[in-house]
This record gives sequence, C-alpha cells and structure tokens, in this order.
Amino acid sequence: MIRLYNTMTRQKEDFKPLVNNQVSMYVCGPTVYNYIHIGNARSIIAFDTIRRYFEYSGYDVKFVSNFTDVDDKMINTAKKENITVPELANRFINAFREDTRAVNVEPATINPRATEHIPEIIKFIETLIANGYAYEVDGDVYYRARKFKNYGQLSHQNIDELEQGASQHIDDEETERKEDPIDFALWKAQKSDEISWESPWGAGRPGWHIECSVMSTKYLGNTFDIHGGGEDLQFPHHENEIAQSIAATGEQFARYWMHNGFVTVGDENEKMSKSLGNFVTVHDLVKKVNPDVLRFFMATTQYRKPIQYTQSNLDEAQNNLDKIQNAFVNISYRLKDANGKEDYEVAKSAGNLVTDFKAAMDDDFNTQNGITVVYEFVKLINVLSEADQVNGDQLKELIKQFVSMVAVFGIDLKNNEIDDADIEKLIQRRNQARADRDFATSDQLRDELQELGIVLEDTAKGTRWKRNND
Repeated sequence: MIRLYNTMTRQKEDFKPLVNNQVSMYVCGPTVYNYIHIGNARSIIAFDTIRRYFEYSGYDVKFVSNFTDVDDKMINTAKKENITVPELANRFINAFREDTRAVNVEPATINPRATEHIPEIIKFIETLIANGYAYEVDGDVYYRARKFKNYGQLSHQNIDELEQGASQHIDDEETERKEDPIDFALWKAQKSDEISWESPWGAGRPGWHIECSVMSTKYLGNTFDIHGGGEDLQFPHHENEIAQSIAATGEQFARYWMHNGFVTVGDENEKMSKSLGNFVTVHDLVKKVNPDVLRFFMATTQYRKPIQYTQSNLDEAQNNLDKIQNAFVNISYRLKDANGKEDYEVAKSAGNLVTDFKAAMDDDFNTQNGITVVYEFVKLINVLSEADQVNGDQLKELIKQFVSMVAVFGIDLKNNEIDDADIEKLIQRRNQARADRDFATSDQLRDELQELGIVLEDTAKGTRWKRNND
C-alpha cells in the first residue's frame, strides 16, 4: 500500500482514495507571465513522477493543474510590452507546454485557466458572502479569515503568526479597507484601464486564491484525494484555499496535502532567486543540457527533499542515465541470439527487485531508494547481456519490467534505432553549441550521436551524417 506524507497531519498515512483504483489530484500551476524556472520545474517534475507511479501501480489518475492567467504581475508585464494580458498568457502557456514536453511531463488531464471561469468564481464568492464569510468594500471583496475556526491548520501557525505573514503580502491602503489585516482578497476592483470583468460588485478581477478553489472543485468535486504544490504555497495560498472552500461547500476539501522541497543553486546551497542572479529558466537550460538528464536529475530526488542544482550533480545524473540507457541497448541487442532455457534464479532475482522497487516507492514516493533498485536491475541486465545462453521470452519480460520502472522517472528508453528527424535535432543543437563556443556541450552531443551509431562529418557546407552500418 502506498503511504504518503500528509502536510496537514505532519505524518505518513496510508493512501486510501475516494474511489477504488482512481486518484483525483490537483496541483497548482504557474502564473504565465514568464518562462518557468527550475524551481517551477522541480514541482512539475515531482508531481508528474508521483502521478506516473500511481499509474504504474494500476491507478487511473485524473490530474488537474491550472494556469493563473491574470494577476498583478501579468498586468504589469503586459503594459511594459504594450500587449494585452491574454496575448501574454497565450505566449507563455505555449512556452510552458513546449518546455514541459521537453522534460517529458505528461499533459494534465485538464489545464483550466482562471479567466475561463469568471462566472463560476463570481458565484463562489456570492456563496461566501451569503454564508457570512466575505464582505465587499468599494468594489473589493475580502474573506473573513478569523471567522474560519481552523485557519492556520495546514501551516501549523497560530493566528498572530499568520497575521504577521499576511502583512508581507498587502499594502497600507489595502489594510485600511479590511475589517482585519489577515483577511484576503477574493475579488479586486478595477484600477484605471486594467483588464476586468463585470460583477455584482462592479468591474474587477478575481484574487489569486479563489481560482484554485473554484477550478479544483469544479473538475474534481468538493472533496478530492490530493492537493499538491511547492512548500512555499502552504501559506497563504493553500491555507486560504482550504478556508474559502470549506466555507462555501461545508465539506472537506483535499484529503491529502503534498508539498515539494525547494531548489538551491551552486555549492553554497543558495536558494534560487532573481535578486541573487542565479535564476535559470527551463527554456534556456534545455538548449544547453540534455532534457532527459535534467528530468532524471530532478526525478531521482525524493520530492520533499531540497535539490542542489550544480554542474557536478548534473554530470552525475548524465553518467547514471548513460548506464541505464547502455544496459537497455545491450539487453535489447542480446535478444537477437537468445536461444537458451529460462533461468529460474534470474526470474527470482528480477521479481525480488520489482518487489524492492515497489516497497521503496510505496514509502512516500522515495525515488532515491527506487532508483537504487533500478541500478541493481542494471547489474542483472549487464550480466545477462554477457551470458553464454539466455532465454528470449525471459529477456522480453525483464526488458518490460525494466522499461516500466525507468518510465516512472520520466525516461523513455530507446534502442539504437533513432529516426532521421531526431538525428537532425541533435545535430542542430550541436551546431548551436559550436556557434556559442560551448565545446563541452558540442562534444557531449557528438558522443551521444556516436553511441547511437551516427557518424558525423563537419564540412565547409555544414555537418553531414550517416549511420555506421550504411
């Protein structure tokens, strides 16, 4: 049975879904005013890996992740670029899909956008007002946080601590309009010519927190299995979601709360931030680093632990991924002359490794222990690749087990047969690296192509290639 760490209770719990063999899961998505950075990618990859393990375990997963496509940052950025907020949103939603596809993230079942749910948001706010949990002031609508008796339960803070934290997110003018400093905005009145929608309180737009309550309950029901996001979202975002959702529906909101750890940069373990100049976008990074290596690096750290982003750690991920890929290629090639009898001890060893893998991953998705089992599987495969006799059907079963285990980490194993389009893409990346005088990346890409059986010839008219069996 899968056990996961529930942030609400601060302990591991047996996962028991609302519906047998089904998982309903909501993960907070990006505010689409810029490219996603590696901190965003950590959360995206962590929950994609969790989703993949649920699917590996036989669950049908309904995975909902939103796009925040209107807020202050988006309005300010759109003004600077002299474009509309929807134009800005569309650009970076497309970029998000491109960048997440590069690191092999499965598309969400549904990617709802806040601006496509304005009527539902307004209705939700009206319910909160009718229930006495919200009030209107000059076109703004605020939630009475202190009225919700369990406010602070998720972040495990008392109301005074939360009031101090809330003060960091508001200005003095807004504080004067509120009944209580800890109250938070559900609807914001339009300022000058900002993008807006008509509502019972005048023209305006939704606050940040309300959209997730509306979209998660619309697509997953008032109560669903798992709500996830970065640990920085515990307060105020997730705390506010809980308060407004339960106040509106009268029912439990998410049954399990999961939060991933941060990304630190460099050997000094600095938290990534724009102010420190260590801000790295996935859009830029995948042009320099093999996306599969980035994916593997992030997926093989247990989701609650911090990730230290360094070149040495990326290099280690590259080496380990190469060992996995090479083992797969070797065992696939060995199938060509497999004509021996089935080996009971091999079947037993493989079965034990699959059991160990499940035990590791069932323990709060411990990918670090899970990938250790995969490395043991690599050793088994390498021994078989060199054995005098092997059984074809047994090898096929081992390959199936191995491929499915590695796929949990978002790595799709491929043999030496690579199509022409993929070859051209790798050569284009190598040419760009050479133009940028990034010779380390250029050499790495040449080596990857050589391992795939591709011979390169650099000429005055460009790079030519052929397969070494041509």
